[in-house]
Amino acid sequence: MDTHHGFVLSTDLTPASVNDSTYLPFCVAASCHTEDPIEKGYADKGYYGEPNSGFLHMNGIADDIMRKDTRSTKLTDYEKERIKGISKKRYIVEQYFGLSHLHSHAFRARFTRIVKNVLDALFRQMAFNLFRGGRILGTV
Repeated sequence: MDTHHGFVLSTDLTPASVNDSTYLPFCVAASCHTEDPIEKGYADKGYYGEPNSGFLHMNGIADDIMRKDTRSTKLTDYEKERIKGISKKRYIVEQYFGLSHLHSHAFRARFTRIVKNVLDALFRQMAFNLFRGGRILGTV
C-alpha cells in the first residue's frame, strides 16, 4: 500500500493454511527494483520477528514493524510511543481492508479456486484505486 494516498500497489493471495508473515519479503522485494523503492516497511505485530526484521535491515529498509509483549520482555515506554507513531501511518493501509470488508464482502473467499479469487481481489483493488484517485483529484 502507498502510505501517502492509500493506493493498493501490489497483492499476494495465499491459501488460509499459509501464515501471512512469511510473505513480507515477497511483498517488499517487488518494490526494491523500482524507481521509487520502499524506504520503510510497516507491518502489524504478526510480522514481528527476526526473519522479517533481518530482511528489511539487509535491504536497507527502515523497520517499522510493530513490536509485541512477550512473557520475558515487556514493551518499554519508548516502544509504546513508537507503536503510536507507526499507527498514524498504518491506518491508511488498514482503511482498505475495512472498506473492502464493509462494502465488497471481502472477508471471505467468493470462489473455491484460488485463481478466481485472485482475479476477484485484483478487480476489487483496481476499483478501489480508481475511486481513491477520483477522491484525491476531487472528481468524485
